[in-house]
Amino acid sequence: MTDQIDFATEYALAPESTDHIEIKDRYSLFINGEFVKPERGKYFKTSNPAKEEKLSEVAEADSVDVDNAVNAARKAYENTWSKMPPKERGKYIFRIARMLQERSREFAIIESLDGGKPIRESRDVDIPLAAAHFFYYAGWADKLEYAFPGRKAKPLGVAGQIIPWNFPLLMAAWKIAPALACGNTVILKPAETTPLTAMKLAELIQEADLPPGVVNIVTGAGKTGSEIVSHPDINKVAFTGSTVVGKMIQKALAGSSKKYTLELGGKAAHIIFDDAAINQAVEGIINGIFFNQGHVCCAGSRLYIQEGIAEEVISKLKTRMDALIVGDPLDKNTDIGAINSKMQLDKIKDLIQSGEDEGGNIYQSECALPKNGYFYKPTLISNVSQSHRVVQEEIFGPVLAIQTFRTIDEVIEKANNTPYGLSGGVWTDKGAKIFKITQQIRAGIMWANTFNKFDPASPFGGYKESGMGREGGLHGLYPYVELI
Repeated sequence: MTDQIDFATEYALAPESTDHIEIKDRYSLFINGEFVKPERGKYFKTSNPAKEEKLSEVAEADSVDVDNAVNAARKAYENTWSKMPPKERGKYIFRIARMLQERSREFAIIESLDGGKPIRESRDVDIPLAAAHFFYYAGWADKLEYAFPGRKAKPLGVAGQIIPWNFPLLMAAWKIAPALACGNTVILKPAETTPLTAMKLAELIQEADLPPGVVNIVTGAGKTGSEIVSHPDINKVAFTGSTVVGKMIQKALAGSSKKYTLELGGKAAHIIFDDAAINQAVEGIINGIFFNQGHVCCAGSRLYIQEGIAEEVISKLKTRMDALIVGDPLDKNTDIGAINSKMQLDKIKDLIQSGEDEGGNIYQSECALPKNGYFYKPTLISNVSQSHRVVQEEIFGPVLAIQTFRTIDEVIEKANNTPYGLSGGVWTDKGAKIFKITQQIRAGIMWANTFNKFDPASPFGGYKESGMGREGGLHGLYPYVELI
């Protein structure tokens, strides 16, 4: 075994200042370019999961509010947005991207406050990628004839978009930017636990002078999302979230003429061969599962290690895990922030308990957890088989299930033995292994000698119960156009 690296060190507190941000006491619905009170006057609170403290109140939209938003979007589509020259539409999208860059620090802090993710991730990943998506699709707005040579692309009309709580602003950008670039108008519903950056985006859109009704943002829980999906004047539904809800949406849309894309759960296989660069692979494993507290649909939550190096890899993983800092999301030293909600924390604990009951060996890092808030220690669970719940079910937390393998064919069979098919990763210095693995594993995204790398020009999506359709890149334009 090679020498261990000593990661232990002490860091002084480095909290990010919140003095320059503004979070209003109450946010109403953003419909037709204005903030309007919900029809029934209901609001719900959104809280900071790291401190269990209320941040703001947000409107709860009902069927009347959704209908108003759809009517505003339809009017904007027919009278303004679809008739606007594509290059002018692109200018508006560019403007949103630039303004998002200018206010990136504010958005990053609010994202961490509302969602619990470390400020380093909000600042360095989420917000820059969100702006990059707006920049990327702004460029496509007047070039659709090059995207679809020999065919004419027509916008669909009104798109209803529902996004999850793990990457609120980034998912909003993934949805809104291609829809606008193709000439559609939008009704967006953020997750009920993380609505604040969507409401700040509404303020930014208002300041950008986007024509009223082009983007409408309504807040609420599952019932609000259901109203959007079932509305008769919606032409396209885009959903990112759980497989359970995705199946419900698919069933609700069966027999209708609505187009839809579903980006659902995942249980990615992360495969380490004995010829891999072990230290680099360990860092890739850490990033693959503990990034954003494991609240990532494409997280590398199933680790397959070739038997000859299993002891070394697991030992190094434990050493590296013990150096991870779990704590205040606004501290720039923090590696793992707060679990998004008590409900999600309880789900993680339940699945870990099931793994232990089924004979799994649990290892957790030695870190101390804050007294308040929803936190969970980075966790490894070994001595598990393909039939264990922790191997088959999406945990959506900082938990890594470990198995070993001997041959390439064995690990391919194990990796594909899952209802999901979103992503995967492989570490080896042999190109032939990379090609064999990536061709035979049924997953929409495969990384080689890296993990969790994203780019606006690269399509993202899965197979099987991980959904259908693609977002990002040229492929992300297809769901928002009718090709003639």
